[in-house]
Amino acid sequence: MKFKPLHSFHIPVMGLAYTIDSPIRVAQYGLSSTISVMDDELIERMNKFYCEKFELPYQEITKKIEDFRAKRITAYLNTLDTIVKNKFDNLKSSFLESKKEIEDYIDMLPSVSEIRQSLQKHLDDKLSTDNLKQILEHHLIPGNIDVNIMTKVDRENFDKKVALPVEYNDAHAALRGFVNSTLNSSVVLSAGMNPRLFSYFEEFDAFYPTVTGDLQKRIILKVSDFRSALIQGNFLAKKGLWVSEYRIESGLNCGGHAFATDGYLMGVILEEFKERKEELISSTHELLVKALDQKNRPIPTTPLELKITAQGGVGTAAEHQFLLDYYNVDSVGWGSPFLLVPEATSVDTTTRELLAKSKEEDLYLSNISPLGVPFNSIKGTTNEFLKADRISKNKAGSSCPRKYLALNKSHDNEGLCTASRKYQTIELETLMSQKETMSSEEYNQKYNQITEKACLCIGLANASYLDLNLPIKGEAQGVAICPGPNIAYFTKEVSLKRMVNHIYGRDNVIETSERPHFFIKELRMYLDHYKKEKDVIALEQSAVKSKKLLKTKENLLVGISYYKTLFSKDDDYFTNEKQSILNELTASELELIN
Repeated sequence: MKFKPLHSFHIPVMGLAYTIDSPIRVAQYGLSSTISVMDDELIERMNKFYCEKFELPYQEITKKIEDFRAKRITAYLNTLDTIVKNKFDNLKSSFLESKKEIEDYIDMLPSVSEIRQSLQKHLDDKLSTDNLKQILEHHLIPGNIDVNIMTKVDRENFDKKVALPVEYNDAHAALRGFVNSTLNSSVVLSAGMNPRLFSYFEEFDAFYPTVTGDLQKRIILKVSDFRSALIQGNFLAKKGLWVSEYRIESGLNCGGHAFATDGYLMGVILEEFKERKEELISSTHELLVKALDQKNRPIPTTPLELKITAQGGVGTAAEHQFLLDYYNVDSVGWGSPFLLVPEATSVDTTTRELLAKSKEEDLYLSNISPLGVPFNSIKGTTNEFLKADRISKNKAGSSCPRKYLALNKSHDNEGLCTASRKYQTIELETLMSQKETMSSEEYNQKYNQITEKACLCIGLANASYLDLNLPIKGEAQGVAICPGPNIAYFTKEVSLKRMVNHIYGRDNVIETSERPHFFIKELRMYLDHYKKEKDVIALEQSAVKSKKLLKTKENLLVGISYYKTLFSKDDDYFTNEKQSILNELTASELELIN
């Protein structure tokens, strides 16, 4: 039996630890969330913690065990699956015993919801227990436990200096760990295309449709534009693999790594998906059928379900509903605001307080990520303080115990992380030998470029240890966190119920009236990004980069024109802000032209 999702929003993956146990916290209420499976050390410790807490059998998986990474991931995902199913069954049982439990559950459902109406009717008309049981069986489901794999974080692994086969690469092993679990859910692939990893999917029956058109395991692609979706979707379809969801993420107005587009704004991208969704379905379905036929596998008679979802900077009920209604998205991702909901995410008290107090000026795009991609950061983290302290003592860099981002092979065939002490020591020694050939300004600039990289493997995991009172081993790295800029407008810790009601427009947890529309916020960020790139290119005098920058400017102007038309016609969602939005668009347009 296929169930409809209970909610019109989902909680995306955040960092390594912030959503690592979110399914245990919220899935019983029908709320879907995504966990990272990058850090198998964190996963192993979470598995031990929750097995002991819920009195489940636990068997330690040490690094001495063959394929330990995949096995750790499988074990933890199975633990999550078991706990969520038990909590969900207990919740359903409580409905049969307590009217208040039903009322509390109803209070968190969307206002227009079939299950809400059915449960309310049951209470109002005082219907039978059998009627309630029937409602629960036909409508109630737990939220999905989805997993995120960053496709490019696919480090090669070694055994005594000898490279292991490709299936032991980090992303490959993570995929295998997911496939071998009992979950019936999705893997969310982010950070672009990895053909070798994509091809590895072909080896697993779970990703192919059954005779009835069902998928045991599904694929979700995070994409930044329609072209990317079409290319990656067709690539997988040619292998007989169906993409069940395209998750459109704002290039800059989102947490974590910021993958800036060439000035394509989110509204324009969503419009293209809206207009060309059927083209995407027909294109991939046609290729899928051919591939499945060649592989002698069951062929679906009609295209499989394909969802379009969106996330990045959404902060009000009006923005949420607008995405659902105007762009016909199937779900909206709400990330950073949930960092202030202890019932939903794993964040230590100090970091949560830092987030609640943050202002616009405290949130910025940094270059701290070893991946070399801009990273959404906040001033004042313990990770930032400890890194600065090491630099002041001429001990720049991290001890690098995890090595998940040890992808740079310029100094070591096995790869080094650019945030590691070993890498930074080599680079700083080279820089020092060239010091007399450059100005002090140039030297300081290059010194900062080397030392600003931070240990994210530990920094993004520590919050969960602190939140659950688990000991932290090794060199102190503090907590690193990657909130989207939207967090500046959420200023206090709130309950899960309040945040859900905020999303559905039955409550409001934003205390300021100065929050810009999320489309405008993204536009402002792109304008700042454009100006920075322009300054860099002015120094480099690169014809290729100048051409790319000109394309960015043209796309931004197209986006502004699109928004002018969009908001001018809007008489339903943003009427109170319409004039200020149009004024902002005109000012941005003039700034770009001049």
